[in-house]
Formats: sequence, structure tokens, C-alpha cells
Amino acid sequence: MPQFLKDLIDAATAPIPYTVLTTLLLGAVLYFRKILTHPVVFTAVSVLITLFFVLAFKDPNFNKIITKPDNVPILILIATILFFTWLSLRRAVLNDERTKRGEPTLEGELSKKKVFTWPDLVFTEFICMLLFTALLMVWSIEIQAPIEEAASQARTPNPSKAPWYFLGLQEMLVYFDPWIAGVLLPSFIVVGLMAIPYLDVNPKGNGYYTFEERPFAISFFMVGFLLLWVSLVIMGTFLRGPNWSFFGPFEYWDPHKLEPMVSINLSEYFWVKALGKYLPANPIVREIPGLLMLGAYFVVVPVICAKTIFKKMLAEMGMVRFYIFMHLLLWTALVPMKMVLRWTINLKYIVGIPEWFLNV
Repeated sequence: MPQFLKDLIDAATAPIPYTVLTTLLLGAVLYFRKILTHPVVFTAVSVLITLFFVLAFKDPNFNKIITKPDNVPILILIATILFFTWLSLRRAVLNDERTKRGEPTLEGELSKKKVFTWPDLVFTEFICMLLFTALLMVWSIEIQAPIEEAASQARTPNPSKAPWYFLGLQEMLVYFDPWIAGVLLPSFIVVGLMAIPYLDVNPKGNGYYTFEERPFAISFFMVGFLLLWVSLVIMGTFLRGPNWSFFGPFEYWDPHKLEPMVSINLSEYFWVKALGKYLPANPIVREIPGLLMLGAYFVVVPVICAKTIFKKMLAEMGMVRFYIFMHLLLWTALVPMKMVLRWTINLKYIVGIPEWFLNV
């Protein structure tokens, strides 16, 4: 692979280009889903991705990251997510076209073809169990388990990474106070998932794949899952190196690379940089710009949305359901907004009151 192409990929995987490109890619996939989910197009893209890995595998830095025992399952995870995302969107496109023609959905036709649990289903599951058992045995022989030496206070791994399923939360710890990233946001995720059946009153799209009947719900789910979870897992696995610094996939993980980041709170931008004054001693007065901004974000924005772009949704969901949904939506949007603010203007906290352990 030419060096200029490696440098281009390393530049594209920097935090801001990486976030912008993944967002644009998801938007393009959803907008041009009829073209991009065509089997021929998907096969061509899969071949190009495979060719890229074959050519990039010869690079020692890329090879070391990809073949790390901890990272092999993540590659399989990414491949399966790409495949099943394509499969769901493809079936959604086909179902939307069939619905327009007045035909039953693919799932509706399959429901007519019933089979017995025994022996059809049980026999298929038994064969799958044997195949996966054989696969895991070969895997355990060929790939060594990533077991390191016993933990020692004298030697801390650099970088120290959480298991893959916590890498998204570990990444959020860079941008939010620990109680928000480790307690509040995960609680909102769990509560939000539990609240979906009670907030979503649209009966369409149950039991079959579709997009045109549920464009907002499906897009919101994909943004939350792919951009705010899978994307952060990829970032924490392959792009975060020693000292938790960003490294491109073809860049050497130099432990001496330091990226000093000046962390500035919004109150400092307002009082010191904008007004040229000292920070007030009273924490409420000091953080009044951030408090007003958060108040407007969580109080004014839902009202504006209810009267404009989400007016129809308010009428369908009712006031209580709608405002619960809006606050969950705003907290979701706050994560990428805070990340971009940290990368661009080094903003640490919108509201920083360490005296009360209140840092947002």
C-alpha cells in the first residue's frame, strides 16, 4: 500500500474527521439505501474492504493492532454488524416496495410456511451447535488467550483499557465527569430502552422490517447504536494507544507521544477570556453561563421542537410521553456535542462546580 494512502487514512481517522465521516456515511447509507443495499453493490463494497485488509496487513503497525488476540473478536463483531445492518436495511427496502404494490411483507409470507419444532428446528440448532463448537476449538488452539502476568502496582499497562463492551463508557470518561459517564448516562440508556414500548405508540413496523413507515425511530436507533456505541468501541480499540492518545491504524504506537490538551471550562471562556475579569468566588455566579445554557437546552429546546419539527409527534404521543422522549433525545445528542467541543475548543465542562461534585 502506498505511503501517501496510509498517511491519508491516518489523517481521516483523527477524532474530528473520523466522527464527521462516520456520520456522513451513516446518513448516506440511510438516504441511498435502495442503491447501497443492492446485493451487487454490497458485494462490491465487501470485496473492496477485503482487498484493503489484504494490502494493509503487510504494514507492521496495522498488523500488530489487527492480530492482537483481544482485537480479533472485535473484527468479527464489526463484520457481523455490517452484514446484519445491510440485511435488515435490504429487507426493509424490499418490504417498503412490496407494501406500495399492495403485496404482503416478506415476513408475512414466511409466517404461512410453518414447520415443526421437532425435528426441523432442533436438528438445525444441533448442527449449528456442533459447527460452532468445532470453530471455538480451532480458535482456542490457533489464537492464544490474551492472559497477561499478575496485576502489579509497580507496572501499569499502557494503555489500560476496559473490556470491549465498556470501551464506549471509557471513551465517554474523557469528556464527562465520572458520575455522568459511568452512572447517569448508562442509567439513561437502560431506562430509555425500558421506556421504548411505553413511549412508542406507532403500531407500524412490528414483526417485519421497514424504513419508510418508521424513518425517525430507525434512524435514531442506528445513530445511538452505530455512532454512539459501535463507533466508540472501534475508536477505543484500534485508535486509542499509549497515554490514551489517538493513533492512526498505520501509525506506530509510540509511548512517548504526548498530546497536551488544555482543558478550559465554559466559565473561564466567559469571565476571563470574554470579559477579562477574575472568576467569581461564588460557584453559582461563576457557572451562571453554563447553567443558563443547560437550562435553555433542556427546557427551551423541547418547547421549540414541540411547536415546530416535532409538532405531529407531540399530538401522537401526548405531552408526558413527548417530553420524556425529548429529554432522552437531548441527552443522547449531548454526547457527540460535548466530544466535538472538547476536540475543537478544549472545552472541559459546561458547568464545573467541583465543590458540589457537579460537573457537566
